[in-house]
Amino acid sequence: MIGLMGAGKTTIGRRLAARLELPFFDADAEIEKAAGKTVEDIFADHGEAYFRDGERRVIARLLGAGAQVLATGGGAFMDARTRDLISKCGLSVWLKANHKVLMARVGRRSHRPLLKADDAGAVMRTLMDKRYPVYEKADITVESSDVAHDIVVNKVIRKIAGKLGATARR
Repeated sequence: MIGLMGAGKTTIGRRLAARLELPFFDADAEIEKAAGKTVEDIFADHGEAYFRDGERRVIARLLGAGAQVLATGGGAFMDARTRDLISKCGLSVWLKANHKVLMARVGRRSHRPLLKADDAGAVMRTLMDKRYPVYEKADITVESSDVAHDIVVNKVIRKIAGKLGATARR
């Protein structure tokens, strides 16, 4: 699962994993476990480059563990090596959301280091402008909007089935 913060990668990913009877992993949670500190603290103490290096290693380890649903951090897919690894090991699913939806969702929590700015909305627009052209390289794109989570999960399952040449059963 790829996409910007607030796109629903963890929420939809958990539900998708349950429906597909696969394990679910959240890359940020795994990074926090490995580092013994929060993503926010890693950014503050060491900077984004250090975080991205650790993120790449954790994602590589997780992808080597077999079939699963993996929610990656918003910047993970921006790294060409991580993108290539995801491409070799599975299918990338971009949960694409518009600015209004993203801001409503991220506004509910304050742990987003990249949004610690005077104008978080402008930062989000900049991230969208920079990342969406790269996210478009994903194998599958599903609109993440303000609908019931199961509707988005069903869309993801149908698109995965179509990509694999299978049919999605209820």
